[in-house]
Amino acid sequence: MEKRMTITYEIDGKLYLNITNKCPCNCTFCIRNNGDGAYGSDPLWLEHQPTTNEVIDAVKKCDLGSYKEVIFCGYGEPTCELEVLKETAKYIRSVSDIPIRINTNGLSDLINKRDTAPEFAGVADTISISLNASDSKAYAAVTRPSFKDKDCFAEMLSFAERVKNYVPNTVLTVVDVIGQEEIEKSQKIADSIGIKLRVRQYIG
Repeated sequence: MEKRMTITYEIDGKLYLNITNKCPCNCTFCIRNNGDGAYGSDPLWLEHQPTTNEVIDAVKKCDLGSYKEVIFCGYGEPTCELEVLKETAKYIRSVSDIPIRINTNGLSDLINKRDTAPEFAGVADTISISLNASDSKAYAAVTRPSFKDKDCFAEMLSFAERVKNYVPNTVLTVVDVIGQEEIEKSQKIADSIGIKLRVRQYIG
């Protein structure tokens, strides 16, 4: 696989930040299984883990006023580099009022070994959490997390319930390939904790 330092890329008028390739999951539908980039971007495999300064320098090269939204989402789980994420978001907040979104698997507490939900206060306008399935067994089969001794489905839902107190626009998402029955069950899960569900189209 080709490796470069593609930290920023654009899709549909939105600026995406690829701050890490680390991820504790190996989802069956992960876009990383299909190639080196996303939706025509340059390769998103990073030659090394970018520092906070490298990420901020990359953002500085972008005209934030020309984008609809900044999204922490690349070829990795952004909360694996939570300090880089927070410091970059802080910089963006200092120079622009552009909306900030974080796309995450919701396992930040397990990744960082602490309750991280309060740390997202003021960091993002939206946090989008991958629900992926309607129960623990199906979730484990689809996401294949590395935390084998944990109920990652329960951990993810617990994080979602807590982080919505700090990021009011908290959303759970599923990919449409899981089927209508699973989507309906997922809707009930989302309703039970008072969080919106968004069904994403799978792009192969």
